[in-house]
Amino acid sequence: MEGRTRRGRPHLVVMALFDRVQLLDVTGPLEVFASANDHGADYRLLTASCRGKDVRTTAGVRLAADTAIEEVSGRIGTLIVPGRFDWRAAVADRELIAGISRLLPHSRRVASVCAGAFPLAATGALDGRRAATHWRLAAELARSFPAIDVDQDSIFVRDGRTITSAGVTSGIDLALSLVEEDFGPEVARAAAKYLVVFMARPGGQSQFSVRQTARQPRHSTLRAALDAITADPAGDHDLDTLARRTGVSVRQLTRLFRAELGTTATHFVEHTRIEAAQTLLESGTDALDVVARRSGFGSEETLRRAFQRRLGVTPGAYRARFRTTHTAHTVERPPDAGD
Repeated sequence: MEGRTRRGRPHLVVMALFDRVQLLDVTGPLEVFASANDHGADYRLLTASCRGKDVRTTAGVRLAADTAIEEVSGRIGTLIVPGRFDWRAAVADRELIAGISRLLPHSRRVASVCAGAFPLAATGALDGRRAATHWRLAAELARSFPAIDVDQDSIFVRDGRTITSAGVTSGIDLALSLVEEDFGPEVARAAAKYLVVFMARPGGQSQFSVRQTARQPRHSTLRAALDAITADPAGDHDLDTLARRTGVSVRQLTRLFRAELGTTATHFVEHTRIEAAQTLLESGTDALDVVARRSGFGSEETLRRAFQRRLGVTPGAYRARFRTTHTAHTVERPPDAGD
């Protein structure tokens, strides 16, 4: 475990601050580390902004930095870069990018939360690496920084000494994984339990429901069909039933699914049921046959086949992943020079 330095000093976590930063990007990871300290970890938490100025967050809350980013010295255990959704303003802040760049060589590992991948990318730290960001910004990250291999699904991604996370609350998942790495799974689990969060959320950025991420259909008939499916995943949603329920022909409903969602009704129903099963597996202890019935799959075998086909894991393995934070995509690389 590497929570302490060789001399036994606490593991220094430096959180970069800047104007219009997302408040939860900052407070989520810091609360995890603080909670971990109550359960046996040894982190020293430090916030730093350019010239030590107070910053205003997206929530309107003013944060006072502990120090100026220019004055941070010595070996840093973890440098964290949070984000702001107006990432272009962060990237254009030359003082901020220079400050982060100065700290990189002194940091054992570097992490970003949500849109924090953009200012971190502006330093060149993510070139040639796999990285994650908020699902709404993934295409922009790939387009703006083509040297980065953008992972659009993972909750967080580790590539060498860099760890990048997806949207907002995924910074909590990332921080828990770092606690587990530094001080072991028991400390991480105790922190997660205290904060009333899961140890991990496997399955990618699927915490955003299939109904929310589907393009909003223009046709009221299709909207009614989607609402019926997502309201009761275990209901009878074969194509004939859906067509009768919405008052159109099977052919017309099929055409609407294809034209507006680029998929079939059958696939949408299965995706919705998988999501329902994921929720049941993540939040409860029901037997797999019960999960299968409640999510609409009918049998444990049908549930298992659907999970293997869509997620590449069995339902049992999916549930087991909550026992550890080790669910992110990790790219194994030799340590950077000087690490």
